[in-house]
Amino acid sequence: MRYLIISLLLLLGFVVKSQNSIPEVLEKYNKKTVPYINVGELKSTNCLLLDTREPKEYKISHIPKAIAVGYNQFNLKNLATKIKDKKTPIIVYCSIGVRSEQIGEKLKKAGYTNVYNLYGGIFEYKNKGGKVVNSNNIETDSVHAFNKQWSVYLKKGIKVYED
Repeated sequence: MRYLIISLLLLLGFVVKSQNSIPEVLEKYNKKTVPYINVGELKSTNCLLLDTREPKEYKISHIPKAIAVGYNQFNLKNLATKIKDKKTPIIVYCSIGVRSEQIGEKLKKAGYTNVYNLYGGIFEYKNKGGKVVNSNNIETDSVHAFNKQWSVYLKKGIKVYED
């Protein structure tokens, strides 16, 4: 009987954990107000990439050619001086796509008409074999994992939690 209970508890733990996937998290937290673009589409498109994570995350790892715009300190006025054409194709990303949707909403509200959210963020990008670079623009296997809770969605690379 004891082995049956232990087995059931282990199975329950596995089932609960397996329900925590990037699609489920995005379904729970996002409103789908910014259309998604997937990693495969990103590789074949010519868009402006905006990293909406914090500077310490960007410093550890970011998608090549991405521009750091931050989240807590995001400054729409400063960005508007750099991106004058509101039809410019823009892809926003963060760790998995929650913070980037919020920044994407701000861009859309400001009149940018061609804004997309990278589905699964940098984690999905790295999980699917995407190359990331550090602050010196050198390829790295390290990825800032935001925190222990969110790091479960990063399957490839070295998880880094501090700067």
